[in-house]
Amino acid sequence: MLMEIIVPGIVYLVGAGPGDPELLTVKALRLIKNCDALVHDALIPDEITKEAGKNTEIFHVGKRAGKCSVPQAETNDLILKLAKEGKNVVRLKGGDPFVFSRGGEEISILEKNGISVEIVPGITSGIAAPTYFGIPLTHRDAASSVTFVTGHERVDKEKKTVNWRDLAKSSDSLVIFMGIKNIEFIVEELILGGLDKSTKCAVIQEATLKNQKCLIEKLDNLPDKIKDKKFLAPSIIIIGKIVEFKVNNNITKVSDVYLQDINKVQLYNKSQK
Repeated sequence: MLMEIIVPGIVYLVGAGPGDPELLTVKALRLIKNCDALVHDALIPDEITKEAGKNTEIFHVGKRAGKCSVPQAETNDLILKLAKEGKNVVRLKGGDPFVFSRGGEEISILEKNGISVEIVPGITSGIAAPTYFGIPLTHRDAASSVTFVTGHERVDKEKKTVNWRDLAKSSDSLVIFMGIKNIEFIVEELILGGLDKSTKCAVIQEATLKNQKCLIEKLDNLPDKIKDKKFLAPSIIIIGKIVEFKVNNNITKVSDVYLQDINKVQLYNKSQK
């Protein structure tokens, strides 16, 4: 009697970009259209997930601050189960899978179980958000260094690794992910670390989406302004002299046209060659 041998599928850890569906990479779109199973986070727009094939199994495993979410262990088990069933799985994450997205944790589990993994980078919101509002993260006259840092370390972490007082002097530009909840503490620590309280800051909510908005404020006024203007997660916070170099009235337009058949997309104007 012959036994059926199931060859495990491949898991593709894919970055979906910052939100605007047209910022999805061509490779990411191809994988979404052809995968057997799509496991996606909460921040992935419907315009992207609907690009999956009609026979694709779709699983929502989103995590949003202050809301019920699927535990990470359950997500790991789900991806592993699907791959062991021989299915090619796209694990779709907002931004880039290796920038504050737990991509490293998920890959570790898969590799320990002998599952092949391929990684597809995406545009992180830490770059897209300031870019859409004309804020350069580096500038020869203002910023030679950029630090990407989380404003929300793990609750069960034995020793915190983010030292805000040290960061106050060690980087020209700070780009803070998930920092809204702890903004008062962050600002206090940066000022105690020697950062000028009049340093310009930007807060950008829902970058690249139709409801995106941007707040420019001095460091010491930032917590109050965030509350006053009702900025919520997901938001990116940029702190540093670089904010003063913001290009006025040069906001990148959010796409009115969403994803199309990739074979019909005109990538450039031939008349401009």
